[in-house]
Amino acid sequence: MKNRMYWIVTLIALYAQMLIAQSLNEGIIAVEVIDKETKEALIDAIISIEQNGVIKEGARADFDGKFSSRPLPSGIYKVRARYVAEIVELNNVRVDSGKTCNLIIEISTLYQLNSTAVIACEFLFNEKSRGTSSDITEYFVNERRRRGTNNKLMNQSQLKSFSSDGNQPNNQNSYAYWQEQEFQRVTDYPLSTFSIDVDNASYTQSRRNLQEGSLPPKESIRIEEFINFFSYQYPKPTNENPLSFTSDLAPCPWNPNRLLLRIGIQAKEIVLEELPPMNLVFLIDVSGSMQPEDRLPLLVKGLNELTKRLRPQDQVSIVKYAGSVGLALSSTPGNEKVKILNALDQLHAEGYTDGGEGLKLAYSTALNNFKKYGINRIILATDGDFNVGPSSDSEMKKLIEEMRKSEVTLTVLGFGMGNLKDSKMETIADNGNGNYFYIDSYEEAMRVLIDRIDGTLYNIAKDVKLQLEFNPAKVKHYRLIGYDNRRLNKEDFNNDKKDAGELGSGHTVTALYEIIPATSKEEPEGSVDSLKYGNNAESLPDAATNSQEWLTVKFRYKTPGQKDSKLITHAVSASSISDIMSEDFKFCASVAAFGMLLKDSEYKGNATFSMVEKMASESIAYDPGGYRAEFLKLVDRAAFIK
Repeated sequence: MKNRMYWIVTLIALYAQMLIAQSLNEGIIAVEVIDKETKEALIDAIISIEQNGVIKEGARADFDGKFSSRPLPSGIYKVRARYVAEIVELNNVRVDSGKTCNLIIEISTLYQLNSTAVIACEFLFNEKSRGTSSDITEYFVNERRRRGTNNKLMNQSQLKSFSSDGNQPNNQNSYAYWQEQEFQRVTDYPLSTFSIDVDNASYTQSRRNLQEGSLPPKESIRIEEFINFFSYQYPKPTNENPLSFTSDLAPCPWNPNRLLLRIGIQAKEIVLEELPPMNLVFLIDVSGSMQPEDRLPLLVKGLNELTKRLRPQDQVSIVKYAGSVGLALSSTPGNEKVKILNALDQLHAEGYTDGGEGLKLAYSTALNNFKKYGINRIILATDGDFNVGPSSDSEMKKLIEEMRKSEVTLTVLGFGMGNLKDSKMETIADNGNGNYFYIDSYEEAMRVLIDRIDGTLYNIAKDVKLQLEFNPAKVKHYRLIGYDNRRLNKEDFNNDKKDAGELGSGHTVTALYEIIPATSKEEPEGSVDSLKYGNNAESLPDAATNSQEWLTVKFRYKTPGQKDSKLITHAVSASSISDIMSEDFKFCASVAAFGMLLKDSEYKGNATFSMVEKMASESIAYDPGGYRAEFLKLVDRAAFIK
């Protein structure tokens, strides 16, 4: 009965969506992915919808192998479906106003040489029976297919017993544990200082866990990386300013007696064509653990696409490391694409991992081809298993800290599950003035290496730090949500020698604070009594009691090549408080609540998966790439697994 009601509700929602689409000159693409031989649904097949090279929608198929897009403007689209190593692409898929285009994509999971896709485009609201010649056109399309190095694919029953690295048990992942930040009494700790974090590896790892039917490890959840995976509608920087700042205050969804503060930073966006000349070094782990399809083969596909977009003024080198370290490609101009692609195709996984020596050679190669006014960056791709050479996180950190003085930056791309050394990869990226991304699919590789390549490669600002000073006349307690391993001492804020996070072109940074107003009688668990002889709210200076300001936000940053930081100050007053959250703020809050639920945070309050789903579903009108819609499906899956 429950299943029947689910389908009734789903059909009603789809019908309403179709009505809206018809009135807005829009249509819908509905995709079903099935096994060519068994005709069974291919659960978790990855589906993306593109137009002019930009991903408009992207998600994994549900338990019935199905996915339905939001209303899309009329036009021509490309639809891609991937299952394990098999990819089927449909070009020239037409979306017409008031119509839905139903795609049934068959993918072989055995030794098949060809795949076909059956496309059925039907008029909406046509009351004639499904399948008659008057309301459905059916035809076959020859597909362009891509294969990885392993041509023998697995069916669903084989997948259930397959470990993510092909031969290692799924219990070798390692994560660093960080204590959640507690509530702080403003009269004791008026300042909160931290470094920004635009990594999002924690979110994509959790996405993969959930899509594979399990909850992510609690210690893997870094809530700020969940929040910062998504884009928000912050004001664009104006004039010569590389950054813009915004803030808002509203009742906290999981505890209405408190307030939720959102701080948003938007970096100036520079398109690929306008970026300075690039000196890139692909540092590629080709050890045995990188052999499975979701590792080295997936990486090569992503780097192939990046190579196709290189300019003549760009240069690429390839360093590979396993049992030995070597230069697979000396510095090559971006217009010699065939040479670069051939070098990538020659890579294959074998042996153990000499990560430390690989890093040294990569830095040496980058310095030998250093572009004084250009981008000098190493892109390290690995499952994080450094088991020869400098192996501890402290040794690796020391090596990276020394190397970053050269102004060569480092981006880390993590792959695979079962042997993932998350803590090591985060350490490398954080101390190498770069970012850490986890690549769980071809679509994510395209997002990081193509769609957002400007932010991946080019830093608008470096050593970005925030410091908030709370007014004790307005705020009694506060708690920064996430950023648990990004906390700084208050003295670090004005110290330009203290390293902090980098902000790439077009990136947004969001931070949330849970606030207990000064008028509240609530005392968080574990708090201490007010001081008897000083710092009491009753003895505050007039500047605090008469002010309408709740807090002041300061952030420092350096522009590339500069040693001295710039300071921006922004006051948040009572006028910033709203009784109703904006859709953008509401979605951000829903993501934070979701992270707290997965982490089983003691601060999750009244948050539930139902509450998260309701908030998110009310705030997906703005959804570039379809990632908010995908988030909703992850919430459903987490609630089902839980």
